[in-house]
Amino acid sequence: MDALLTALADPARWRLVTLLAERPRPVGVLAQLTGARQPQTTKHLQTLERAGIVTSQRTGQRRIYALRSPPLRDLAAALNRLADTADQTGGPRETYDRYGHSLHAERLAAEEPGWADGRSFRFLRSLTARPELVWRHLTETTLLARWWTPDDLRVSELVFEARPGGRILHEYRDAEDADGSDLVAGRAEGVVDDARPGERLAYRLSPLLPDGGPAFTAHVDLSLRPTDTGTGTDLDVHFRITDSTVESADFIAGIEIGFGQSLDKLAATLAADPHATDDTGSTTTPHDTGSATTSHDTDDTDSATTRSTK
Repeated sequence: MDALLTALADPARWRLVTLLAERPRPVGVLAQLTGARQPQTTKHLQTLERAGIVTSQRTGQRRIYALRSPPLRDLAAALNRLADTADQTGGPRETYDRYGHSLHAERLAAEEPGWADGRSFRFLRSLTARPELVWRHLTETTLLARWWTPDDLRVSELVFEARPGGRILHEYRDAEDADGSDLVAGRAEGVVDDARPGERLAYRLSPLLPDGGPAFTAHVDLSLRPTDTGTGTDLDVHFRITDSTVESADFIAGIEIGFGQSLDKLAATLAADPHATDDTGSTTTPHDTGSATTSHDTDDTDSATTRSTK
């Protein structure tokens, strides 16, 4: 495939391919039609023949070249597969486009400080685990790191002290940035306001701008209630914005998509093993609430996010 692409990348050779698609032609005629010298035309045709795109045979004093269609059909099929992958429903490209539309709207709205203050989002999830286990996934760094980033990102540094006044630090990178050589995708700092195990968790978290200042303050309030069957948990999350800066538009544009994807990953993690009690892949203790540097792959599930604006 590489040889095929290299051969077709040259404009002069592409012109020869289009002429041979019409009918087989001799070298001399092809040179005349392209306005090139015959030795140059012969070299281009030999490159195309080595790549399997054309074939030739001698007829008297002339060498006639003809186009071979199978390699072109194989290339077309490969390109179609790439396009189908990029355009798959619910795939990363669709999320990218959704974020782009939101980003444009938020940038237009961000005219002065406080422009987004009071805006709120609500997220509802029914989880297949009891509140006690959900609480652990909300507060223990080794479990929290499994889901607390949107798709295509990974937690690279995490501190979550699950007590009133406790410190929060959340840094994340691209999921494929294995050695940390790429730029940090995001970093946020905050503090826990309320922590009632199995019932309520409330905290403030501020994403940081490139200069280290806060972009805005997110007031996040998570309520946990047992489901009617007693085997699951209804998670109700209220997300409210204050202290918004003009520069916060790029962050706020991604809240609904990004936080929704994170909660979907939490739901998928719990659904995979709703009775899990230990993080067997971790090197920290089961009830650790200190810092951890981790990287986890997780699955995405359908979102059930709703949004409201005050």
